[in-house]
Amino acid sequence: MGSLTSVQKSVIIGSALGDGSLRKAQGRRNALLEINHSFSSKEYVDWKYQHLKNLVITLPKKRKNNGKRIAYRFTTRSLPEITQFYEKFYQDGKKIIFRNIVLGPLTMAVWFMDDGSKTYNALYLNTQQFDLDSQHELINQLFNQWNIEATLNKDKIYHRIRIRTSSTPRFKKIVKPFVLPMFCYKLM
Repeated sequence: MGSLTSVQKSVIIGSALGDGSLRKAQGRRNALLEINHSFSSKEYVDWKYQHLKNLVITLPKKRKNNGKRIAYRFTTRSLPEITQFYEKFYQDGKKIIFRNIVLGPLTMAVWFMDDGSKTYNALYLNTQQFDLDSQHELINQLFNQWNIEATLNKDKIYHRIRIRTSSTPRFKKIVKPFVLPMFCYKLM
């Protein structure tokens, strides 16, 4: 199979920052990536699948959860290439942000499509699943790599990243070429 393409790496990292889940089953040597979104995001799941299909055995499927939510999902095979990401993103079973994570334009676009939101002129990255150290690392890397200023914003009892209004045009310019039409409303 060879190594992953740069596009695949970007999709995997962006998904891990967002809604993607890297998992290693007990007794397994290698990890897999699960892509799981609402069925209304079928086009987006299919887009991710197209980029990762050589890592997948079965096509994306519709799946009913216990509640009313209908999901659309797929998983990659358990592979050494995915395990490398698992080992970076998980410590003691907890999802973290590793030092000096590379945030390329496609990675940031996938992350934004997964977990980005907007209110008025503010853009948010819903990073509530990460601890404060991880969120600070993301803020530092946004600044170090892209000169994008961001802060933590309290969302109920958790924190999320808020792109400063002065950096919003820059962030939009970087991700816009990669954002699918169905998510353009997040950039308006």
